Parts: sequence; structure tokens; C-alpha cells
Amino acid sequence: MTAAGTPIAVVTGASSGIGAATAKQLAAAGYRVVLTARRKDRIEALAAELNEAGHQATSYALDVTDREAVQTFATAFRTISVLVNNAGGALGADPVATGDPDDWRQMYEVNVLGTLNVTQALLPALTASGDGTVVVLSSTAGHATYEGGAGYVAAKNGARVIAETLRLEIVGTPVRVIEIAPGMVKTDEFASTRFRGDTDKAAKVYAGVAAPLTADDVADTITWACTRPPHVNIDLLVVRPRAQASNTKVHREL
Repeated sequence: MTAAGTPIAVVTGASSGIGAATAKQLAAAGYRVVLTARRKDRIEALAAELNEAGHQATSYALDVTDREAVQTFATAFRTISVLVNNAGGALGADPVATGDPDDWRQMYEVNVLGTLNVTQALLPALTASGDGTVVVLSSTAGHATYEGGAGYVAAKNGARVIAETLRLEIVGTPVRVIEIAPGMVKTDEFASTRFRGDTDKAAKVYAGVAAPLTADDVADTITWACTRPPHVNIDLLVVRPRAQASNTKVHREL
């Protein structure tokens, strides 16, 4: 699946937002990117765009919560240099007292079990590369809670703990583990998905914030961390817009 000598980077959730932006930047950095997501048409179009631009890209439709499918996907690789666990997302903003357990379950399955499935399946290939990097996209939600966010906070805490624990467990192997924890990022889909297409609620998330982070901002951070010298591990990088001091302290010009 790659030309000789070209390092492979697998990006999950690459059909839009941070995942798509990361795939583009890693491709520009010289990686052969393997785009995975459930929306086959999106990743095929992105792969074609990257190949037309002179980069190397392959698409593979994949649901990270389908463990058997993930294991089948992994058999295609002998070595991988980078895995970006980006697939995830938030659903709802209800308080604990009225939160929908189905929303909580879905967030846990994608953000935690999805990360677990792909990381477990590709860890042998990452190790075999002699210089592997596992990136876990958590969130500032995984480091501090806020009202109405318990389900998402719990899921991102789970993703964060995978990164922290894996780093301890594989120390001494040629694989580093990086956690990137973005704060407020304005993408086309994150807030609208969280609020099930309610554009008014989605808009309020960013109301008055002059410059929230963009998907490209986070992708730039991921690519920078992945392209550090092999002995340099960025254990945790929290990235927020200047207007956001914490999950609950945001400067808004209203």
C-alpha cells in the first residue's frame, strides 16, 4: 500500500474537519496517508484530490467501532509510521440527571473503544516500523469538566487514559504516544452534529468568539508533533484559541 521508503500515516475520521485537514498536512509533509471513515464518498474524493496534487493517498471505508472490520483493515500493513486516532465526536449537552444513555454509549464506543480497536490492531505494524507514533485526539473536555458535558467529558477522559497508560506500557519500544487536546475548534460539523442539526444551538457555541481554532490549526499541531525527531515525545499538547482560558471561561465580544 505504499511506495518503498515512504512512511505511512493512517488517519481515522478523515472525512471532514480535523481528520481531513490532518490528512492533507501529513500528505504535504511526505507521508502516504491512508484515509479512513464511514463516509466512503468523502474519503475517496479527498484521496483523489491529494493524489492529483502530487501526494500519495489511499481511502478505506471503516467504522472504528467494528472490531472485526478494523482487524481486517490492519492485515494490509506490515509497517506504519503514524496512527492518528481522530474519529470521535460529541452528542447532546444534557445534564447528568436527564442525559440520554444511548448518547453516552455511542460517544464511548467511538471515542474510547474505537481508539482502542484501531490502536490494538495497528500497534504491531507501528512497532515494526522501528519509529512509530500513536496520536490520540482527546480534548480539553478530557482534562476538565463542564456543565452539560458529562457524557463527552467521560468519553474523552477515556481516550486520554488510553494514551497515558499505553505510553507507560510500551516504554522502551520504538513507538511514542502523543495526546493532542484541542479546546474550542470551529468546524463545519462538530457542533451541528452535537445538537443534531440545530444550527441555532450550534452557532451559540461560537457566538462572539472572534477567532476560535480551525481544523487547520489543530492539524498543524498534530503534524508538528509527528515530525519531531524520533527521540522527542510530545506527551500532551493542549491547544486553545487565545479567547478561551478554560472550558468555562471564554471571551466573547457580544
